[in-house]
Amino acid sequence: MTKDYYRPIVQSDVCKPKGASPLVGGKLWFTQVEKMTCGSASEVVAASDIPTEIFANLTKPRARFCGVNMQHPAIMGILNTTPDSFSDGGQHFSLENAVNGAKAMISAGADIIDIGGESTRPGADFIPAEEEIRRTAPVISALRVAGVATSISIDTRKAVVARNAFDAGAQLFNDVTALSFDPDSLTTAGEIGASVCIMHAVGDPKTMQDNPVYENILLDVYDYLEDRIAACIAAGIAREKIMIDPGIGFGKTQDHNLQLLRGISLFHGLGCPILLGVSRKRFIGTIGNAPVAADRVAGSIAVGLNALSQGVQMLRVHDIAETKQAIALWLALQFRA
Repeated sequence: MTKDYYRPIVQSDVCKPKGASPLVGGKLWFTQVEKMTCGSASEVVAASDIPTEIFANLTKPRARFCGVNMQHPAIMGILNTTPDSFSDGGQHFSLENAVNGAKAMISAGADIIDIGGESTRPGADFIPAEEEIRRTAPVISALRVAGVATSISIDTRKAVVARNAFDAGAQLFNDVTALSFDPDSLTTAGEIGASVCIMHAVGDPKTMQDNPVYENILLDVYDYLEDRIAACIAAGIAREKIMIDPGIGFGKTQDHNLQLLRGISLFHGLGCPILLGVSRKRFIGTIGNAPVAADRVAGSIAVGLNALSQGVQMLRVHDIAETKQAIALWLALQFRA
């Protein structure tokens, strides 16, 4: 049996036609969708032709996620407590630098701090759980002792690392393998009451860029995330506590990345808020002629704003203040007060 997919053709003009459907309950709207079927040409159909369940997912407001309002663009700050991350490796490797870095991100406007102790850049080596815990849990504990109330995410693919992070004060289990790498991750997430962010990836960091192939990148990623959402729900994780991430750069070519970014509004059909992580990634440097990762801020913001125009709820970034400023201007230009 063929399966149909529905990508809302999102618009933001304040002159909204009568009967337009609100995208996830916000100010963006749509009247038509791209109907897609694997192996067939797509067609444009009216929003009224969407199946009831998909239409509900496309239009209903998203609940607050880890205490963060999903009806306003949100920012996740990247804090890598590693010596070898592709852009900021070593910058927050010491406890003092990590704590100060997190505080600076919060002051600049980050809504969530995402703390990771294992690099997932292409070609990165595996880090034992004990070392990953040593790099992350003390930072979370120190932030909580210092009175930091901002939500904290642990960026890990290992259940025991997540459990230690939650014991220290984290609220979000952000896993680049969608809780599939460690057989204990789903059970652990359910037991500790975690909110989760599940991402699509192919292979592991060491091999993921070795000739990735898809039948249809948009639909393949959609199906994968749909399956992982079902697995989370079966493990006792409520849909309202699940965020999805299409995994830009994780087992994807530049063309795959661009296809996902152009069609990212498709993923609203899954009924969960969407996180986008493109900050300083290689394809931005390739297209924007910026071989040094730190020089990709402008390109990262450009891609992020395009995603916001398709209703993405949260951007995962290195450059908080610059992104915050860009979002403020984007909001002022898109919508009347």
